[in-house]
Amino acid sequence: MLTEAVDRYLAVRRAAGFALTAEGRLLRRFAEFADPRGQHTISSAIAIEWAGSARSVPQRARRLGMVIRLARYLRAEDERHEIPPAMFGAERLSRPTPYILTLDQIRAVIQAAAQSGYHTLRRATYSALFSLLGCTGLRVSEAIRLRYGDLTPDGLVIRRTKFGKSRLVPLHETAQAGLERYLRQRRPFAPDDDHVFVSLNRTPLRISSIEATVRTAVKRAGLPRRPGRQSWPTPHSLRHSFATRALQSCPPGRDAITRHMVALSTYLGHSTPTHTYWYLEATPDLMRDIANDAEQAAMGGQS
Repeated sequence: MLTEAVDRYLAVRRAAGFALTAEGRLLRRFAEFADPRGQHTISSAIAIEWAGSARSVPQRARRLGMVIRLARYLRAEDERHEIPPAMFGAERLSRPTPYILTLDQIRAVIQAAAQSGYHTLRRATYSALFSLLGCTGLRVSEAIRLRYGDLTPDGLVIRRTKFGKSRLVPLHETAQAGLERYLRQRRPFAPDDDHVFVSLNRTPLRISSIEATVRTAVKRAGLPRRPGRQSWPTPHSLRHSFATRALQSCPPGRDAITRHMVALSTYLGHSTPTHTYWYLEATPDLMRDIANDAEQAAMGGQS
């Protein structure tokens, strides 16, 4: 029965740290679609029929990609499972080129946040939040989940991460001092809530509110619009900018670069260094540096 095979597959993937919430639901629907038709192994025909019932081509591609991964796993033990062709195209759209902020632009956004809205804790909250995102590269979701107990002398303990793993993010002494200044204002405001960042309603910040505040701060700071799908900075742009600066500081030499990438991948909470290497190809400045180094190496220079 495909239902049992899907459950085994999901159990193995989840044990490896993948949540697979939406994918799990869809794969069970696929099994419920196939089993009554007497399809107890994966065939290309049944997979394409099920995936093709989705409304849009991207949804069809995503569904079929899930079945393809399932089929590859099951075929390792049972060759009767067929691996369907990816006939609906790429499962995912290419990631947009990130909007990389300079240090001056980050300072301008933080300053704009500190001057936006009423003279309330809101100004201190968003300027402190944007400062923390800019100097640590935290995900927005990780920052808004921070609680008092996650602040330690060694840094921030990041719990409930994207991949279900915890990690320690060290803080520079200036970042620690800035966070403490904010907390002196924040603690008496909502003493019954131990979230580090709270709204004026004394509840944890919402991502939608953070996105709206970034848009306002960006306009106030006068940052330019750029061509492409991501034409304006988003809260995640602060994380992208941190990762880019970290890569630009990488020392030369293959071994040093490898250690640097692994350390940065761990620091950012990536599930694999592949996600960290994406910043190399997504950032024009880094690609230009790579091209220049490659040209020097090809001409017999030092790389």
